[in-house]
Amino acid sequence: MDSRPAPDADKRLADLHQWLSGLAPELGLVPQTLRPASSDASFRRYFRIDCSSGTAIVMDAPPQHEDCRPFIKIGERLRNAGLTVPEVLAQDLDQGFLLLTDLGTHTYFQALREGVDLAGLHVLYRPALHALVRMQQAPVDGLPRYDATRLYEELGVFREWYVEKYCNATLTPQEEETLDALLGALVADNAAQPTVLVHRDYHSPNLMVPAQEGSEPGIIDFQDAVAGPITYDIASLVTDARYTWEEPEQLDWAIRYWEAARAAGLPVGEDFAVFHRAYEWMSLQRNLRILGVFVRLSQRDGKHHYLDHLPRVQGYVRQVASRYNTLRPLLKLLDRIEGVQPTVPYGLQ
Repeated sequence: MDSRPAPDADKRLADLHQWLSGLAPELGLVPQTLRPASSDASFRRYFRIDCSSGTAIVMDAPPQHEDCRPFIKIGERLRNAGLTVPEVLAQDLDQGFLLLTDLGTHTYFQALREGVDLAGLHVLYRPALHALVRMQQAPVDGLPRYDATRLYEELGVFREWYVEKYCNATLTPQEEETLDALLGALVADNAAQPTVLVHRDYHSPNLMVPAQEGSEPGIIDFQDAVAGPITYDIASLVTDARYTWEEPEQLDWAIRYWEAARAAGLPVGEDFAVFHRAYEWMSLQRNLRILGVFVRLSQRDGKHHYLDHLPRVQGYVRQVASRYNTLRPLLKLLDRIEGVQPTVPYGLQ
């Protein structure tokens, strides 16, 4: 269970009602219609409220834990790039409250879970790929750098929370050396990529189904955007931590993205095979981190539903590690700490 207090016992909810009541006459809000919309992996939570124009979204971001300013600034940057993002209707940064335009009730993830046929997938994902290309053309000045130091530091959650706490494993000195070499190779490869604006979670839970079929999606949860490797967001999309894409689907989305990115002049290279390797290595780094993050969310924050996604992420990790000679020692290490019996000798994979 979520360790935070229930909304009906929450002083922040009372403060939020008071703030919204003050805005009600000007914006046509109906405070008594406030109801939960969603929450995320951070301390942020979201509500929906009726208003004269339909509905609006309220972000509650406790200022001692979250800062609303990056959300506002990056939202303006993405909007200037022609992307569909929430518009800020009102703000109280001291309390950590934002009133936002409502981009709809359905994320891509919800649409996928409800069932989408092949034609529907193309209607959803082709515009999302073009939106990604547009986003990567936005300026990166002033954004935090997603450089080698930060990439390597983030992998610490894999060691601490997945290896040590979830698998209850202690690595031997040789395993430590092997893992250090593997992670170092991943970081060096990924940090050497061209730099663009990186959303960091460009996947189905953060893409909103547009009102008009075939339009580009609404984009949310972009406040942690950085200047980083160009393959990061396509890796997020095709190895979605919340929804399983098999390899044919991964390749379909990746090829379509690569073609659109080349046409837009983005530095993705002339050889798709080279690009394919680059985004797979990026996906491995991301998914190793996610294994640690999801365990931490469960064990530290009481959000145990994140463990439901571990098998999918483990599958993505093994998919990439089994394909490249440099990475195959990772399979042996994972088999040992996860208690998996290998079916093929490591040297023959």
